[in-house]
Amino acid sequence: MKMTDCQIQIEEKYVKVKDFKLYAKVFGEQKTKLTVVMDAGYGDHSKAWKDIAPVIAEQSDVVLYDRAGLGKSEKSPAPRTSDHMVDELKEMLAELNMHPPYLLVGHSFGGVNMRLFATEYPEEVSGLILVDSTPEDYREVFLPTMPAEFQKAYKDQFVYEGNYHEFMESLKLVKKSRKQLDIPLVVIAAGKKAHYSASSQQLWNNMQKELLTISTNNRYILAENSAHYIQYDEPAVVVEAIKSLF
Repeated sequence: MKMTDCQIQIEEKYVKVKDFKLYAKVFGEQKTKLTVVMDAGYGDHSKAWKDIAPVIAEQSDVVLYDRAGLGKSEKSPAPRTSDHMVDELKEMLAELNMHPPYLLVGHSFGGVNMRLFATEYPEEVSGLILVDSTPEDYREVFLPTMPAEFQKAYKDQFVYEGNYHEFMESLKLVKKSRKQLDIPLVVIAAGKKAHYSASSQQLWNNMQKELLTISTNNRYILAENSAHYIQYDEPAVVVEAIKSLF
């Protein structure tokens, strides 16, 4: 257990889920009205939120975690698709005694997981924030418009957790399960993506805006000076978006 300069309690825990353990980092004393749960992008882990979590924890409990096989977490025998990841996260939160409502924050592939969580358990979710989240039609609509070397590099990256086909299966799952939500939604799009042409950037922005249709209560933010990791390039944008849903 640690205490920050502003006396925020921080606990690092290994939580047994199924037959393995997930690493979790909990900020706060579980006394606030909601819990902010953050999920990182593909192959990434809880450190992706290192600049965001302490600031948010000044006003709310925060849970960070490493998905199975990443960071300090053990591997899971289950396929690395979003349905299994959501099940594991749900069980972890229960084991941690972290009660809903949850304010879900997902970056990139983490946004796919958080979307599915919100769809599966809407009564437990107070809000959803998608930080440059992967659109469900990425393979069909966006990827074919990019140069061949970009497409190859994109497919070759899937070696950290699950493979390319499992990732695409997750996109299919979130598309198939899609339904209208009635919770606050904030979509934050990166406005300065690396290796994107002007037309590619515009297409990306348009696909991010399309995510707004997930909920009837929505808001779009373009982080004009950010590449994919908005939480690094413009952390204040992410912090403001989260706090706006308290």
